[in-house]
Amino acid sequence: MRDVSIVGVGQTAVAEHWDRSIRDLSVEAIAAARRDAGVERVDALFVGNMLSGELAGQENLATLVADACGLLPIEALKIEAACASGGAALRAACLAVGSGAHDYVLVLGVEKMTDHLTDGVTSALALAADADYEAAHGISFAALNALLMRRYMHEHRARHEEFAPFSVNAHRNAALNPHAMYRTPITVDEFIQSPVVADPINILDSAGICDGAAALLVAPSSEARRARRPPVRVAASVCATDTLGLAERRDPLVWQAVADSARLAYDQAKVKPKDIDLFEIHDAFTIVSALTLEACGFADRGSALKLAAEGRIALEGDIPIGTMGGLKGRGHPVGASGVYQLVECVLQLRGEAGPAQVKGASIGMAQSVGGSGSVAVTHILAT
Repeated sequence: MRDVSIVGVGQTAVAEHWDRSIRDLSVEAIAAARRDAGVERVDALFVGNMLSGELAGQENLATLVADACGLLPIEALKIEAACASGGAALRAACLAVGSGAHDYVLVLGVEKMTDHLTDGVTSALALAADADYEAAHGISFAALNALLMRRYMHEHRARHEEFAPFSVNAHRNAALNPHAMYRTPITVDEFIQSPVVADPINILDSAGICDGAAALLVAPSSEARRARRPPVRVAASVCATDTLGLAERRDPLVWQAVADSARLAYDQAKVKPKDIDLFEIHDAFTIVSALTLEACGFADRGSALKLAAEGRIALEGDIPIGTMGGLKGRGHPVGASGVYQLVECVLQLRGEAGPAQVKGASIGMAQSVGGSGSVAVTHILAT
């Protein structure tokens, strides 16, 4: 397999884009990535998206985007892996470029969610749960994560307010990101007083519904010198899976797919957790941050809340997470989030993250998670 690099990135602001279509957002992000790379050639397009059929009334999405961007007749495919769709699209591109099937591949993550009321979006998101044994009984993803948080609090004698540092950190970092949706810092008191969504989860535990698109241009590392911007190498690209239903797991507080994909990525990149300079974590809920840090080897079981309380997840900490706001602060346009994470990781490694820059960053990890930890895609990027 050939080494693969990311040679261009682009993104739209994450927001409630009521006046813009999924096609319009896609075109803007792709044009930005091509300008950033300074490369015209594109051999294929992989689109990470979860809900275009349900919420935008549009399937056959990749062909639509290829047409809108003037890329016909290249190969164009939609990649769906629930909220891990964006990461899965980059993995497909890495396999295509690494194998020699294509040289220049565009990766797009796009989602349009806010044209529907919240109950409609909640029902659409539940399609990523087990249809027979979870969704059919009316349980939402907020409720599934509430079950996990309640179990975590019981086993580790934790209080709900101990999850506050994850949201406070995300909003503090999002305030530094001009593309983020929630740019107002929050306090611990505001977290505690936030309205409950599904006990014990409240609004400030949860990533918001939004719209957005982000794009990457991928090429063989041997060709990366032709790009206008410094290339960033994909040192590892891994996907792992677990059961969809939480009830089928021996221990619901062990996110095995997250752990497996991280472990295999460390092996592929020949690094250890202590070598990671920043981690773009899939913080859809604060409980997900805690379980992920423990599964990926950054904290022992039951100690992620202590790690967060000590400020080690901040930009100046030893394992900065969600450095430009994460899903919680930047926003979580589900099928696009994985590509946003990778764009932000690239900006950090190029030293272009502005006031959110992690000093001296040379190795970054981005992980997209679909369902309740049922599919995890981990990438490690390096300069």
